[in-house]
Amino acid sequence: MHAYRFGRFEIRPTERAIFIDGHAAALGARAFDMLLTLIEHRDRVVSGKELMDAIWPGLVVEENNLRQQVSALRKILSPQVIITIPARGYRFGIALEGEATSVNGSAGLEPATHLPHDPAHPMAEGRPTIAVLPFVNMSGDPGQEYFSDGITQDIVTRLSKYHWLNVVARNTTLAYKGLTIDVRRTARDLRAHYVVAGSVRRAGARIRVTAELIDAGTGDHKWAEQYDRELEDIFVVQDEITENVVAQLEPQIGLAERQKVARTEPTDLKAWDCYHLGVAHFFKFTAQNNLEAQRLFQKSREMDPAFGEAQAWWAYATILGMIYWDTEPARDLLDAALAATERALELDDQNAVFYMLKARVQLARREYDSALIGNEMAVSLNPTLAAAHCGLGDTLAYLGRYEEARVRFEKALELSPRDPQLWAFLTYGALAMIFKHDFETAVKWTTKAGEIPNHQYWTAAHKAVALGYLGRREEARACAAQLAVENPGFTRAFAERKLFYLKQPVQLQMYLDGLTMAGVR
Repeated sequence: MHAYRFGRFEIRPTERAIFIDGHAAALGARAFDMLLTLIEHRDRVVSGKELMDAIWPGLVVEENNLRQQVSALRKILSPQVIITIPARGYRFGIALEGEATSVNGSAGLEPATHLPHDPAHPMAEGRPTIAVLPFVNMSGDPGQEYFSDGITQDIVTRLSKYHWLNVVARNTTLAYKGLTIDVRRTARDLRAHYVVAGSVRRAGARIRVTAELIDAGTGDHKWAEQYDRELEDIFVVQDEITENVVAQLEPQIGLAERQKVARTEPTDLKAWDCYHLGVAHFFKFTAQNNLEAQRLFQKSREMDPAFGEAQAWWAYATILGMIYWDTEPARDLLDAALAATERALELDDQNAVFYMLKARVQLARREYDSALIGNEMAVSLNPTLAAAHCGLGDTLAYLGRYEEARVRFEKALELSPRDPQLWAFLTYGALAMIFKHDFETAVKWTTKAGEIPNHQYWTAAHKAVALGYLGRREEARACAAQLAVENPGFTRAFAERKLFYLKQPVQLQMYLDGLTMAGVR
């Protein structure tokens, strides 16, 4: 039998010996059997029972004996060679000489190749699980380790605030620190659907952080970003980078989940499938897709009444149907939407998204003070939830607190520049700027929103109003003509009916006057 080599070590099975830098080292027979078993099954986690059967065949021993052998191996090799996978067993954690790996512990992730679907990988049902691997300190200075550790810990903590995600505990992924890692095998060991990895490099007064998201089922990179910052205050920089990483990760994972369900679309749809298909239709922002989203969310909540996401998103889809399309804003439907969000919060009263979506319903009901409290609670529970900042901006605008509203819209745009609701952040912000009489910003934001493929007709309407107030009548009329193409039924009367959520008559009248200036009758 050939020898196994890694680093300074050589394992010779036929001699039952271990060599360190060419010199034989003392190792007990049981510990050697354990090491050899882990090496021979290095492609997977080996359970404690398997190890005990291999080391003490035919005997019944206490698990503490197994832990003693692990301890002996870690003392002679290094703590990273034997990885403990909580509640599952142990795994050999070092690449042998000549074996290819997907991740290099000192250099971050290599470009991934497409991997075939693995039927043994825990996919499909339930909430996706994400593992944040320890960020690699590439500064060459062990004294900088605290920064890479801090970034990792903060990302885990903040991702945990998105309750639709399962996040592997930090003390579990810490076992992989400093190791050469195969991403797909690691994800399988951790039962993770997605893996986040990255690196930190500090040079003088500057720091560079890279982060990337990998779909563990395919090996595909879903997102990657690099952040370069001056280190004036290291903790401020750490908070800023962490906030940006997490705010961009969450919508990317959501997109990946929607694409996964949409690609497979099983005939026997379960509550989770219906929910994600509903979200996929929701974000297309058309009348037909909104109705389909409402139907799928309703089906999901009927299949599982304790599924809070289906309850809350059905309410949100219903409200947007009232504001944009053919769902009439009837009192009984508004009451049902509020009840659905309240049910979601009964199921999880620490879920920022549920507070934010309930606040959306309350805005439609013109209950601004309650919506303000809900959005503030959402931001407090999850400061990286961009949609909550947008909702808070809306609420502040309807209350006439325009400068505060602008700050919130800008925060939403900063946090999630690739958000599926980005056009809405810009368009809702533009309405606030119209009320603020900052028409130039309103034109700037609606112009940008108009370039986003899933934008809706209110983008053109707000732009036409802002241009009308700026006296740019020719541009305003051209914008109104585009509005007529996007929504042939758009008139002043239509706008007044759809703006039912505006409580202040002065705001509604100001908007209608702007439409008149743009030539909308």
